[in-house]
Amino acid sequence: MADFTIYIGNKNYSSWSLRGWLMLKQTGAAFAEEVIPLDQPATRPSILRRSPSGRVPALRHGERLIWDSLAIGEYLAELLPAAKLWPEAPEARATARAVSCEMHAGFAALRSHLPMNLRSSFPNRGVTPEAQADIDRITALWRDCRRRFGADGEFLFGRFTIADAMYAPVVSRFRTYAVELEPEAQRYGEAVWALPALQEWAAAARAEPMIIERWEF
Repeated sequence: MADFTIYIGNKNYSSWSLRGWLMLKQTGAAFAEEVIPLDQPATRPSILRRSPSGRVPALRHGERLIWDSLAIGEYLAELLPAAKLWPEAPEARATARAVSCEMHAGFAALRSHLPMNLRSSFPNRGVTPEAQADIDRITALWRDCRRRFGADGEFLFGRFTIADAMYAPVVSRFRTYAVELEPEAQRYGEAVWALPALQEWAAAARAEPMIIERWEF
């Protein structure tokens, strides 16, 4: 029996679920997952039975329950230090936390106008001026992290970290909406998209029967 159970929403649409799931997957720990279909009459009571915030993801580890993607990442980083979910160098680690928190708290226009939808394609739809401003800020963050800390690998801080998990749903959005990126951002996005864990998630998303019409615009 797996030590961990992660409660998540639809893999096609739930960007926060993807973040928490990727962090857990990258530790190499065995885990069970439970998908709770979103936007259904039973969704909220089902989630509340597993997450006191009424949101997913939530992580069960024995008697412990951790909700919120970033909190899950912090918990796993402390519990499983060999996974190196944060960079080891203090400056890089602080920067990784800062860019992760900025994703956690910001980019409302991107979230609103370019919702995650892994199995659909809406070229250039939803890229409002406000969303473009978010895109510009995100790609500037990627460029800065790659240049300062990413020389030893393909990701923001060289090897995969929580910061990359936080931006993985953005990579998927850029693909869904065919957002034009500068070459450096494009290369980073391709590296994230090629992650076996993300490809596993995307394959499961494409196989899901659930459809949420308001996100199929």
